[in-house]
Amino acid sequence: MTEILHAQQKTAAGPGTLRIAFFTETFLPRIDGTVTRLSQTIRQLRGLGHEVLVIAPDGGIEEFEGARIHGVPGFPFPLYPEQKVAIPRPSIGRTLAAFRPHLIHALHPVLIGASAFHYSSVLRVPLVVSHHAQLHKWLSYYGLGVLEPAMWRAVRSAYNRADLVLVTSNVMRELLCERGILRVELWQRGIDTEAFHPQHASHEMRAKLTQGHPQDKLLLYVGRLSAEKEIEQCRGILQAIPGLRLALVGDGPHRSKLEQHFAGTPTNFVGFVKGPDLAAAFASADVFFLPSRTETLGLVLLEAMAAGLPVVAAAEGGILDVVQDGVTGHLYDPTDLSGAVVAIRRLLNDSAHRETIRRNAHLDVEKWGWPAATRQLVGFYRDVLAREEELSCKIAQEKAPGASPEAICQNLRISRATFNRLMRAPAVAHARR
Repeated sequence: MTEILHAQQKTAAGPGTLRIAFFTETFLPRIDGTVTRLSQTIRQLRGLGHEVLVIAPDGGIEEFEGARIHGVPGFPFPLYPEQKVAIPRPSIGRTLAAFRPHLIHALHPVLIGASAFHYSSVLRVPLVVSHHAQLHKWLSYYGLGVLEPAMWRAVRSAYNRADLVLVTSNVMRELLCERGILRVELWQRGIDTEAFHPQHASHEMRAKLTQGHPQDKLLLYVGRLSAEKEIEQCRGILQAIPGLRLALVGDGPHRSKLEQHFAGTPTNFVGFVKGPDLAAAFASADVFFLPSRTETLGLVLLEAMAAGLPVVAAAEGGILDVVQDGVTGHLYDPTDLSGAVVAIRRLLNDSAHRETIRRNAHLDVEKWGWPAATRQLVGFYRDVLAREEELSCKIAQEKAPGASPEAICQNLRISRATFNRLMRAPAVAHARR
């Protein structure tokens, strides 16, 4: 503890370089939307000259794009073996003391991320939290729906201790605000429009995805093979459209059940694909289908659209922020699969309509590059840090007339954790800059 306090007193955040410590429950070599966003953000932050530390379950990676990765030993989560669960250890504190962060950013904190709240208080630095998964919806898919109210109480209590809460879609912002979560802002979407592009279409990849039948029509799904993705719906599509093949790119705990479910159908379980091969897979299919109702954004939709692959997706969650129905793709009522069948059939049979959707989608996603998303994020960081500089004086002004801590927090739009952090050692809080 003394070591940490001594280190944080010498922290100095100038107008240029920032030192940002990310806490995440998932990171490379695992692949999912959260990992993709964090990886791209790190790449962009490092390109802008900022210093980055990542605290994550140990994946055997010690460095990424110049950022240090502090791996915490973990074990497979019983319901989701691909996901490592890591319990916070004292080594996190020692690593943070050496790094001297200006700010901590916790991505969907659960276990490792929960310790970010502790170290924000100990180091007396601001805390940003970002929301990346609808875990409350996942519960029902694993027979734990009864826990949803308790989860929301825990999320609200935790998030309201942060200085800023970021979400990746307007739908998620509305949801969190409805649940009583404060200081919520939209972190804009991002996509690598060079990596995902129609020019990466490949006859060889199409032959692989169709298991040697490239002349057949091909429906593509990319993502985790898990219960909450509702991939079983794809079988209804195959039955309704003769001659259509399905390629499932990805892996996960639900794979064996899905293999049984799709037995006897033209379905190819491709497994994990990444890099240029993933870009080629997107560009080489005919329609992308996402039946999930639990997306906070749906990054794979942006990747498909950038690759010129028409998308059909459930009209729910963050997907509503990404797809303009009938313009950049098609949305359907997730309780009525016939809408998806109609949309997919039209995209397969109406070449003029398909080309219009492809063109509109590609033009739309070109606006959402990772550099712009990261510049916005840095702006959020700087706003939080600037506010931190001013808060001690503002709190003192509010206290002078005898205002209560609760009233001060409400007037200044800060958390009680921020109030306590600054009141314990205001002089140190200013010294760390």
